[in-house]
Amino acid sequence: MNLHLSKCTNSDLDRLLSISRKTFIDAFENHNNPDDFKAYMETAFSREQILRELTNPQMSFYLVYSEDEPIAYFKLNEDEAQRDIKDENAMELERIYVKSEFQRNKIGHFMLNNIKRIAVSKNKSYLWLGVWEKNGKAIRFYEKNGFIKFGKHPYFIGTDKQMDWLMKLNLINLKK
Repeated sequence: MNLHLSKCTNSDLDRLLSISRKTFIDAFENHNNPDDFKAYMETAFSREQILRELTNPQMSFYLVYSEDEPIAYFKLNEDEAQRDIKDENAMELERIYVKSEFQRNKIGHFMLNNIKRIAVSKNKSYLWLGVWEKNGKAIRFYEKNGFIKFGKHPYFIGTDKQMDWLMKLNLINLKK
């Protein structure tokens, strides 16, 4: 599979909305109360919210393409845009999703390698993320790639309080 990465601009808004909604629905809709999930989708993935994030200089979205088709994306937050840790030496990986029909093709590894490269190029010391404690598949992926759990935080889907593990990856050795 021939993959390439593209940093999103305002002209990517419709593509980004489409893939972000589809991948989140595919991953989590069946695990949540329908009313809470609908309320969350209407705010977190509204056109206005994604455009606000897309135009924030401390947030970056990247689309992964196979040929001309967007098949995955990720979102990175720096400085004050980070949700829990406001460390200038850190970068938050807030979202990383692959369309379900393209999973198990090492696309997550492709993205993570690029994310590490981006973070190192910005002189970050570590990456961190929050992952739902019930998402064993994602937790295993992160652990296999060197992330370690260092805490927890609540994450709300509508009114449903869920718990995310906070995980981090040290980038110091990659800077050499």
